[in-house]
Amino acid sequence: MVVLVDTVSTNQVRPRHPEKVNRPDALSPPKPDWIRVRAPNSRGYADTRKIVKENGLVTVCEEAGCPNIGECWDKKHATFMIMGDTCTRACAFCNVKTGMPGALDSLEPEHVAEATRKLGLAHIVITSVDRDDLADGGAEHFARTIRAIRERCPTTTIEILTPDFLRKEGALEVVAAAKPDVFNHNLETVPSRYLTVRPGARYFHSIRLLQRVKEIDPNIFTKSGIMVGLGEERHEVLQVMDDLRSADVDFLTIGQYLQPTRKHHAVMRYVTPDEFGGYEKIAYAKGFLMVSASPLTRSSHHAGDDFAKLQAARAAMTR
Repeated sequence: MVVLVDTVSTNQVRPRHPEKVNRPDALSPPKPDWIRVRAPNSRGYADTRKIVKENGLVTVCEEAGCPNIGECWDKKHATFMIMGDTCTRACAFCNVKTGMPGALDSLEPEHVAEATRKLGLAHIVITSVDRDDLADGGAEHFARTIRAIRERCPTTTIEILTPDFLRKEGALEVVAAAKPDVFNHNLETVPSRYLTVRPGARYFHSIRLLQRVKEIDPNIFTKSGIMVGLGEERHEVLQVMDDLRSADVDFLTIGQYLQPTRKHHAVMRYVTPDEFGGYEKIAYAKGFLMVSASPLTRSSHHAGDDFAKLQAARAAMTR
């Protein structure tokens, strides 16, 4: 037998998820009728895509395969993903590329600010890949991006969706000091599913992260979200609500997990719209200022409108 090794070609394609290549296919049930989205083809979508590409930016809308990209980009709403398109972790649910990321782009904060100006955004969402390779997990880069947007677009409100900064002492304080309007960090799933769904993270560390934000600056709105359909039980979802309220989290999102590829975690069940409605009612009863729970709910979906509702809900409490 002869083995040929290509040492000449420069266009070899690296798998998007090399750690998942050899896994057996995980089969999900067919999608129900209530999960349907239109293919993105509007003029607004095209304009947003052009601005994103011209500024050399990455969006989680594209990288994570968000089902709402057509709707959001048509309205010129995009969630920018800073610090590259490659994540140092390999969560079983996520479609973002995994591997060793490249160096940070020192001009990226300015590029994000310029795209914010061109899109005329009243509210912007900034997220990132996990950067466990960096000493501060990318905290200073987050802070620089927030400051750049504030300088160029002073009336734009800023929402960030951060990694957990696990074992990055002082990182959270750097980000919170930049005073985003909304600090979002997603739990993603219930504690019992962490080893299979989110093995690089720690549930109670994430809860404490959100609690610490409120301790640093009570004026910052805090937000978190989970996916359902990953094998969790109803009582576990209710316990997550209680844990988040114990950390004084303001805003909860609950959405249906959708499998990106057959190498990712299978959908165990499609939760019905009525069940989502039940979760929303219970969450409001537990004291959240805002709740979004539906099959297509995602962290940054309708983020601008939801921020206005958050402000109104807080104002109503202080009257």
